[in-house]
Amino acid sequence: MSEVTIQLHLEPIEGGGYVATSPDVPGLVAQGRSMTETVEIAQGLVRKIVESCIEHGDPIPDALSSLPATPGIELHIPVGMP
Repeated sequence: MSEVTIQLHLEPIEGGGYVATSPDVPGLVAQGRSMTETVEIAQGLVRKIVESCIEHGDPIPDALSSLPATPGIELHIPVGMP
């Protein structure tokens, strides 16, 4: 199994939790209670999207087939202030 790294955009949602989207995977929308849960859900959805493409003979999204496995990672994280 190979790995690629995708760009993931996480945004807090009203009422709590986060939603994730990705310019690399059109249609990807994942929602979770925490950032960690949202990222894990997004990872699972991307795998399912790729599996579905392979199973149905559809092309894998271009961004997924051309992404390097180890680019730098930039994160913006919330920090609680006293």
